[in-house]
Amino acid sequence: MSREYIARDPRTGLPINVAKPRKAAQKVKTQTGPWVSLTDHDVFALLNKETDSAVIRWDSRSMTLSRIDALRALGRFHGARIHQAHALLLQYLESDVAEERVAALDVLPEVAVLKSEELFDWLSVLLDDSDVNVRKAASRCLTATSPIFPSGVHSILANELRSTVRFRSDGAWAGLAGLCETWPEVVVDHVDSLLLEEEVTLRKKATALLKRIVNKGDSAVWDLISWSLNDAEVEVRRIAAKNLPALARKESRMATLFAERALVDSDSEVRLSAIKAVQVMDTDHGRARELVVRGTKSKDVKVRSACIELLPRLFGEDVLRTMAAELLTSETNEKIIASLKEMVFDASLEGTEAQKNAQLAPSAPVPALDREVAEAQGVRVGLEPIRSTDSEPSPKPGPAAIGGVASPASPQEDSKPAAAPVYRAVSQDEMMGYDDDFEDDEPDEDEDYF
Repeated sequence: MSREYIARDPRTGLPINVAKPRKAAQKVKTQTGPWVSLTDHDVFALLNKETDSAVIRWDSRSMTLSRIDALRALGRFHGARIHQAHALLLQYLESDVAEERVAALDVLPEVAVLKSEELFDWLSVLLDDSDVNVRKAASRCLTATSPIFPSGVHSILANELRSTVRFRSDGAWAGLAGLCETWPEVVVDHVDSLLLEEEVTLRKKATALLKRIVNKGDSAVWDLISWSLNDAEVEVRRIAAKNLPALARKESRMATLFAERALVDSDSEVRLSAIKAVQVMDTDHGRARELVVRGTKSKDVKVRSACIELLPRLFGEDVLRTMAAELLTSETNEKIIASLKEMVFDASLEGTEAQKNAQLAPSAPVPALDREVAEAQGVRVGLEPIRSTDSEPSPKPGPAAIGGVASPASPQEDSKPAAAPVYRAVSQDEMMGYDDDFEDDEPDEDEDYF
């Protein structure tokens, strides 16, 4: 039997990860209280109504616990006893005593982790219980179970999200927010349906959840952002546009398309969010570059200013000066005009003497080998004096060697023989030490060659 193939790195031998592992499911928080001191025998005896109370030691004192406390202890049972705990929980979910139903709902998430049959059916029923405390306990239970059992509470969650009762809708939205961490694809399904609702509040809340899944979802999330940007309600569009900078960091091409649409939105906040997205996206992309150039002529001052600030990142100095000069002809905002004038200014032509000199490139240094060869031939390099190896000091260069203009000779100097000039132009062969006087080795007439 062949073994399963595992792709490994040829350098390290370790398995190559081809997919990001799913984050571990959120765990249910175990409730603690005096009931943890109950023995298993006491728990089952109380729930089977064999006794009415049990005395335990808790926090250095004696306490008497009832059947409600025994219900809260059902979450600690595992293995074979989970079946017995599950049956008792179902029994008390339909109890006539409201306190017992509340206690059963509080422990339901812990038992459902190991065995969940029929439990969510009862959760759906108790959300409409006649007792308000039971309904609130059911809403808390829905919040706790939604991130762990998305398929079990899918229909329940969809109904509670649209509830007109405040605490019921708040519990459902809290559960949907928890789903963003564990099952973002399920959140996409819920948000997709909520964006079709006529009530603006539902669309606003649904759009606000997109920021939690914009970096975790796929193309389905992009569709939701696109639909939200086309919403008739301006508040929905504002919330959707705030997701564009985060989307630009992950998918710059899609963010460019959405930003192009948002830049022509009637609301200034939507346009400003689009500019923030353009500032973080890859401006080397041709569509993004075109978007910035188009934004420099926008009617919105904030959009024009932001796009003009991006121009130095996109274009060279020559092109930038041309564009800035063209924009100056139609610009009316003083702040933007000052910024454009800075772009048009050319220090190498219009600057001070120090600015012009700063633009000049320094001359290339003479290689050490060329310097040594030139000095060996008596050639001066630059303004440096010739370094003599003789014991006698080298003659001091006269004004003709430095400035190129000979000074008038004195009578004493006339009697002296004229010295060879310190600087003399040499050919390349002389600098490299070659001798041009080559003798032609022509054969003698009397010499025979065979």
